[in-house]
Amino acid sequence: MIQLDEQQAAARTWFESLRDRICAAFEAIEAEAGSDARFAYTPWDRIDPDGAPGGGGVRGVMKGRVFEKVGVNVSTVGGRFEGDFARSIHGAGEDPRFFATGISLVAHMANPHAPAVHMNTRFLCTTKRWFGGGADLNPPLPVAEDTAAFHDRMRAACDAHDPAYYPRFKAWADEYFYIPHRQVHRGVGGIFYDHLESDFDADFAFTRDVGQAFLDIYPAIVRRRMDTPFTPEDVAAMHLWRGRYAEFNLVYDRGTLFGLKTGGNIDAILMSLPPVATWA
Repeated sequence: MIQLDEQQAAARTWFESLRDRICAAFEAIEAEAGSDARFAYTPWDRIDPDGAPGGGGVRGVMKGRVFEKVGVNVSTVGGRFEGDFARSIHGAGEDPRFFATGISLVAHMANPHAPAVHMNTRFLCTTKRWFGGGADLNPPLPVAEDTAAFHDRMRAACDAHDPAYYPRFKAWADEYFYIPHRQVHRGVGGIFYDHLESDFDADFAFTRDVGQAFLDIYPAIVRRRMDTPFTPEDVAAMHLWRGRYAEFNLVYDRGTLFGLKTGGNIDAILMSLPPVATWA
């Protein structure tokens, strides 16, 4: 087990408690749909390249009637970046030592009218310390009401801390969650932020509010759409859209690269991939 200081331990505790609350909320939705699906949890350990303990995490996956596949992972890892990768990480160019703790979530839904979603928040330490993350909605068949509700709740979380946050972090999400070779966005956006390092307490409070905002709004949207009738054509459109989602996560996603470069658990890293996808 790697040693954690007070800030690192506080962040890890929050991310793990948020995981518990989100998983309970998703299991409750499955129960409402008459399903007994529950999360299966798989712990994993990481070994640093020098053989020292490098932390680890827990992969949580559920496959049910509403959630065709949802993964909610937590991890707390530390050690040294290998090779040139350190130069690409904030504050690690001269010193490759790092620490990272966070939660990462991706849900792919059985009903094409219920939007897929991604949420990730994290705390990283190199020679600098910062929070990052965000949440974005990824409907195969967008509904304006759901898009507005999701953005309104993210805006409220941002505005409680800084009125400049929402327009800045929304624009960052629009830029980041874009598939250049397809010239399309992978969803209808949300917020994305990184390198919040001005004040630990304030930045941690904001990161907690992002997690709470997600927990407030996403289950409500799922309940609104999970029983909507759909056609085989809707399913085909969802599977084609999922192919675009997979392309983004395998080619452009920073979290995927970070996990692979730091010796993370492969199944946890790739839990974001959809269970079924097509390419026409």
